[in-house]
Amino acid sequence: MGHKYCGVVVEVGGAVKTVRPGQFVVGSFCLSDNTCPHCKFGFQSSCVQREFMRGAQAPYARVPLADGTLVATADMPGDDLVPHLLATSEVLGTGWYAADAANVRPGSAVAVVGDGAVGLMGVLAAKEMCAERIIAMSRHKSRQALAREFGATDVVAERGAAGIERVKELTGGVGVDSVLECVGTQESMTQAINSVRPGGSIGYVGVPHGVTFDGQAMFFSQRRMMGGPAPVRRFLPDLMDRVLTGRIKPGKVFDLTLPIAEVAEGYRAMDERRAIKTMLKV
Repeated sequence: MGHKYCGVVVEVGGAVKTVRPGQFVVGSFCLSDNTCPHCKFGFQSSCVQREFMRGAQAPYARVPLADGTLVATADMPGDDLVPHLLATSEVLGTGWYAADAANVRPGSAVAVVGDGAVGLMGVLAAKEMCAERIIAMSRHKSRQALAREFGATDVVAERGAAGIERVKELTGGVGVDSVLECVGTQESMTQAINSVRPGGSIGYVGVPHGVTFDGQAMFFSQRRMMGGPAPVRRFLPDLMDRVLTGRIKPGKVFDLTLPIAEVAEGYRAMDERRAIKTMLKV
């Protein structure tokens, strides 16, 4: 889709006031004016002028609503920082929103369902939010290792009922305080709902595919749910600062870098699980 992007501004429209040519900028995949009531409430992904960024897998990209969408760095970052800043544009911002929506708090127990780039960023976010126990649900050794590097205290390879039971075992039969659902299937959502304790919260950012709920079961389970497209623009300044000060290195999820002409190979590598996330360079 081409909606993760960062780069140098080469030209601005006449109405643009907050960015200028020559600046390095990062933008959200949800384009927003950052001034409407929903934006001011922190949900730029529901902006009244919302559009979804497309076409960023190209030498140049046009960004509508630039004033409300783009965040510029004070100085030109070094090449070593670019992958980490690119991660803030979507995968980190989405993982961070999952943790925020799941009400992750210092000292809490968290489970992350999904070991793709967003799930791994959810692990990093939970660590940054000072969760005490972070359970990464993953079957892939390379992703398990990265999850532990990002802060996971436990890894659960089981899925379905076995995965739920393992989470319960790790939490003394209680369940976790927060679950980050980063897949979007019926199985992953069921696992999330049944792994969290009564009164706990589920932050779901995996786009749902065929997911249904039993209303009466949800009523009596007493679990909170919040999700949807991530309002990345809300978090961008803070996340970019964490990258620029060297506190976090989210760009480690980009384990394959290719020239933009080889974009198809990048998608094949991710589909075949040869790469977590591909970064394209112009």
